[in-house]
Amino acid sequence: MNSIEQEDMQQKEIVKLELLEIERDAAIDGVEQVRLRTNDGEIPCRFHSTVNGDSAVLWVSGSRGGLDGPAGGLYERLAGQLAPANIASLQLDYRKPGQLIDSVLDVLLGIGFLRNQKARRIALVGHSFGGSVVINAAVASPAVVAVAALSSQMLGADDIAELSPRPVLLIHGESDEVRSDIGSRQLYELAGEPKELILYPGCGHAFDECREEIDRDLLRWLRQVMP
Repeated sequence: MNSIEQEDMQQKEIVKLELLEIERDAAIDGVEQVRLRTNDGEIPCRFHSTVNGDSAVLWVSGSRGGLDGPAGGLYERLAGQLAPANIASLQLDYRKPGQLIDSVLDVLLGIGFLRNQKARRIALVGHSFGGSVVINAAVASPAVVAVAALSSQMLGADDIAELSPRPVLLIHGESDEVRSDIGSRQLYELAGEPKELILYPGCGHAFDECREEIDRDLLRWLRQVMP
């Protein structure tokens, strides 16, 4: 079975996560409910498959988990638009929302699932706490070709410079009531090239005030980095 190990530098313990089984429901309109069963809980996922292509996007939410992302279902909307371009999507929930190391391990198992589906180019998208999750997972996985962090926290994201020369996109609302856009500005300064920072005036943490804008900008970037 697949296994992933990572040292918790604070606890001085080895965290070991093993994939025991993959459960997949029958696809409905090209979308499957997938459950990655591990030795330490279940990772719920939603998989938008494609007939051809070797590119995929893996999406994760904030510290409360969930599959749909911010902006009233951003991940589901964009996954549906990417599939006709032969870009698959895996929306992934956490076993232990808010726990950084556990969540990074979840994403690494999700990357393994996508690689078993013949994906060779994988982009990661994370919102809020998920921004730190995807940055860490990308540092650990050479299969990741690009990272987008939305309303990202800075905590745990210090290694963002290690992603270069892989593209990085940072998006933040200037009226974010949960995490100041200063965090994304600082992450942008730390990141290597190529990088892009998009700020939305009057937009909050969940991007509800600027759904059209984030749909447009994130979709444009994903199509650009996943040709």
